[in-house]
Amino acid sequence: MTAQAGICAEPNLHAYYLMFDIKPDAFEAVRAALAEVPALWQSLCQEYPDADFSGLVAVGNEAWDELYPGARPAKLAPFPAQQEGQRSAPETPFDLFFQLRADRLDVAYIAVQRIMARLAGKVELKDERQGFRYLDSRDLTGFVDGTENPQGENRAAVALVAEGRFADGSYIHVQRYKHKMARWQKLALKAQEDIYGRTKSDNIEYESAHKAPTAHTKRTSLKDAAGNSMEILRQSMPWGSAAEQGLVFISCCNTPLHFSRMLESMFQPDEAGAFDHLTLFTQAETGAAFFAPSEEWLATQGDL
Repeated sequence: MTAQAGICAEPNLHAYYLMFDIKPDAFEAVRAALAEVPALWQSLCQEYPDADFSGLVAVGNEAWDELYPGARPAKLAPFPAQQEGQRSAPETPFDLFFQLRADRLDVAYIAVQRIMARLAGKVELKDERQGFRYLDSRDLTGFVDGTENPQGENRAAVALVAEGRFADGSYIHVQRYKHKMARWQKLALKAQEDIYGRTKSDNIEYESAHKAPTAHTKRTSLKDAAGNSMEILRQSMPWGSAAEQGLVFISCCNTPLHFSRMLESMFQPDEAGAFDHLTLFTQAETGAAFFAPSEEWLATQGDL
């Protein structure tokens, strides 16, 4: 099997993120259109070799059975929404998610237009965002994003299903966060660093003993019952306008469990009442669960 390149791609300068819902009578036509996507990814790479383009399409939990009724990824499930007082991570299901990334903004936009042309009349565009690299891969809060990401060959080991009909596919969770920047910027530098559990300028993580139980790095660095790290591969990028700023958070993993546990740890207080204090300074506006199948699955319309 061949994984879609966007799952494990190294960071780029630019991205477009598109969310669609499929029109009720168009599932068969969309299935046929998605069969052309692997060839589209390849053609863009060949036409613009300097752009380092990578594409990814993933199918939503609620749309999967009608789009591909023959088989379903075993662990594909609804987005694990969270609600705790004023802090929330809502579920906002979408049928299709496209991640289009490149080191040239024009090439990323060309990819957008080609996707729109192939899906014209078959879908409704529900959400779009343009992502960009900020400084040396930092979030707009000023902290380096994705520091804990697996590197090298371990990226695929973490992100991709290892075997079976859905080998080289990935469970994808996407959230669009809107930061409370005015509130964040009122904090002193040390207060910001304590919330992350990491220094800001040189990106040095605190020693575990020096982290508050509410630190972001402590709430999201989890282990399973056997003591193994519950890793995910993040493909997140900032988005922003003159008035609003935030992060498109994207988790890729060979199981949805790691992301679900991580999100729960961020939002739900533990026995001592501790939760991730970063959630006081950013609000998730969307949340959706998808599966990104292999290129062969797409090309054969699920006939594997």
